[in-house]
Amino acid sequence: MRRHPSTPRPGWRQTVESQGLVFPVTVCDDGSEIPYWYESAYYELTMSQVEELEEVTETLHGMAVEAARFLATGAMGNLGLPALALDLARDSLAKNPPSLYGRFDLRYDGTGPAKMLEYNADTPTGLLESAVAQYFWADDVFPDRDQWNSLHDRLVMAWRTQSLRFRSNTVHFAHSVADESGEEWMTVAYLRDTADQAGLDTVGLTVEDIGYDKATGRFVDLAETPIDTCFKLYPWEDMLAEEFGVYVMTDPDSVTWLEPLWKVLLSNKALLAAMWHLYPDHPNLLPAYLVGPGPLTEWVAKPLHGREGANIRIHADGVRTTQPGGYGDEGWCYQQWCPLPDFDGNKAVLGSWIVDGKAAGVGIRESDSWVTDFYARFVPHVIDAPRPDEATIQRWLAESRPG
Repeated sequence: MRRHPSTPRPGWRQTVESQGLVFPVTVCDDGSEIPYWYESAYYELTMSQVEELEEVTETLHGMAVEAARFLATGAMGNLGLPALALDLARDSLAKNPPSLYGRFDLRYDGTGPAKMLEYNADTPTGLLESAVAQYFWADDVFPDRDQWNSLHDRLVMAWRTQSLRFRSNTVHFAHSVADESGEEWMTVAYLRDTADQAGLDTVGLTVEDIGYDKATGRFVDLAETPIDTCFKLYPWEDMLAEEFGVYVMTDPDSVTWLEPLWKVLLSNKALLAAMWHLYPDHPNLLPAYLVGPGPLTEWVAKPLHGREGANIRIHADGVRTTQPGGYGDEGWCYQQWCPLPDFDGNKAVLGSWIVDGKAAGVGIRESDSWVTDFYARFVPHVIDAPRPDEATIQRWLAESRPG
């Protein structure tokens, strides 16, 4: 795995914006802008590294599902969730409802085993830049090179497969108006597009516009139409704790929610401790504990519900960092300190995507600091191998189709 300098394409900002990446820059507190989409560099992976990461990603997903079953028993406490949440998660796991995608964050430099930092399989973002923007970047800059990126095709395939279990052909897509960056809207709009391409009928709305009809016991949209299936980019731990959460808990099967309710366990940092408990000394895991750091002398404290690096504390030799944020009251997980690989001051984390149980590609973010936070940038990648023809791509997809 190597990082190379690269010359940005003329008009790169307008190009990625036209592809749907509506926040190609990050606006700082002082009003200045720094690139979020960053094509002054690119990463290069070998085919053997990609094959290794694919296997690791699918293995970790299977382990994470087993760890979710363990967490749902209450063996590690209530995880900062409302009463009954674990019971509902356990029932959801048993019913195995439709599920779409997730993103592992991995520590990897190509010279040793990948280490799992966390798993967001409830509300993962960074999707459009991984699936679309970097694909077209490679098409422009390295048209003959391969890229680890089957995200778009796999998402369309997943909608077709999962929709066989939906109540109807209509899917609602919801994001929150609280997101001012446009990232959540963009992610939901892109996923809606993949569902359209799969032949589904789609309806867009905000989470705040979802209503509940007490007479019929159904969630409804603004037109009072009952919602059968809903993709919502909104954390389950928040959804269950809010006013309408009681209706979800009373009848969790009234809507087919994507992601399903049991995914509340996969975005909770307690998952890290549960996986270490179940699979101690696994080469792709880092030691992790709840309540306190236990035997760890160097550690990273992560709030159980934290996102975007908020409230993370690093306690390591020569490194003392505390991030701001509003998390922590729900509890903490302490994970062994394992510094990110440093490429000339650029600290990289690999976001390894999984769609319908299959590894689907990578998005690489890098930061100047040890914490991958709001100011991180997305850097595209290629593989040091020629791009396969379309027939080969379709054959690979067919061979790896779930079931």
